[in-house]
Parts: sequence; structure tokens; C-alpha cells
Amino acid sequence: MATLRAATDRLLDNAARLGDDAVRAPSALPGWTRGHVLSHLARNADALVNVLSGRPMYASAEARDADIEAGAPRPLAEQLDDVRATADRLAGTAADIPADGWSARCELRNGVTDVMARIPFRRLVEVELHHVDLDAGYTLDRLPEEFVTREIDFLTARFAGDERVTPLSLSAPDGSTWTTGAPPSGGDPVRVTGAPYALMGWLAGRTTGTGVRTENGAALPTLPPL
Repeated sequence: MATLRAATDRLLDNAARLGDDAVRAPSALPGWTRGHVLSHLARNADALVNVLSGRPMYASAEARDADIEAGAPRPLAEQLDDVRATADRLAGTAADIPADGWSARCELRNGVTDVMARIPFRRLVEVELHHVDLDAGYTLDRLPEEFVTREIDFLTARFAGDERVTPLSLSAPDGSTWTTGAPPSGGDPVRVTGAPYALMGWLAGRTTGTGVRTENGAALPTLPPL
């Protein structure tokens, strides 16, 4: 939670340098303005309060989308107040969970379940990646190394065994390696190399493979959307 608070403060400090016109301008996410990104972050914090409190994450997919749309056009000051207040509310809810409560299972969207103890990291992913999505100078190579490594671990675990994903062997210059994708069926996995932040950006769908390459120079496999 302390790491999450620091990441949220970085995002708020950076977003505060934007103006109302910049908030209404496109973000790095297709079809979303920066206001959509900030609105989503606030509503996501509310949704995770619901999860930690044993309630459905969202009333419905339609309600989720409508709430983001409704909040997107607001002035910058209102957006920042909302992100800050909802982050505080999430932190307060987390602080009230007893130590033995974090091992309980909870339900997120689309039938996905997890243990409560993973919720702070899931929120950290939202904050860090959407900070990049604001397209306001916070780029993938500025993400904390520990976060990048944990997110690669998370994403490779998510894609492990997925028949839609070509068997992959990932490696970074520091010697770190990961495997993911469908089980190899008679052939070697596709070997992909790149700096950790570049590998993470590709796995997370933030790039089409900038700074990442296959060992044999072939085109990178296509990954399914998250």
C-alpha cells in the first residue's frame, strides 16, 4: 500500500501540470482522452473498495463504461480531487482489513477471482500503466524496476498455458528469463529479447514491440488483448 501511495502521488503531481485543454486531448489509449484515463482511475478505486468490502466490483459493464464517459469531460481540478479522494478511500478500506482477511478470495470482473492480498498490486498496475497512458511524459522506461519485474511475472503467469499465445521464451540483458504461452508442441519456443520495460510494454499491449525483437529476426507473435 505504501508503494501504491507513492505511485498515486507521482501520477497526481504529473497530471497537475496539465490544463483543462490537455485533459480533453487524446491519451495514448485509442478512443480515450486523458480525462477518460483519470475518470477510469477514480472509478477503478471505487470498484476495488467494493471488492475489498465483498460487493460486486461494478454494477454492470454498461454502468462501468457510462461512469467513465460521464466523468471524462470534467475540469482538471475536479478530476484530480476525484482520483485523490477515491485513492484515500481505497487506502482506508484496506487499512481496516484484519491480517487474516487478506488470504480470502474475492471476485473481480468477468468472473475473475483472486486472493485479497493481490488487490493492492492490481491497483498499482492500474496506476502505473495508466500514468504512462496519460501521455504526459511518464514513459515505460521511467517505471520502477521492481514494478516492471513484478508485472512481467504477473503477465507471463497470465498467458501461461493460453493456446492463443505462441510458446515464448523471454530474456533481458541482465539475464532475467521468463517462459509463457501455449505448451511447446514439438518445437522450440519463440525467443524474444529486450530490456525489461520494453518486454513489459509489449506484454501489456502498450507497444507493438518497440525495443523488443525475436532472436531470429522474425516478426513478433501477436498477443491477445488483456
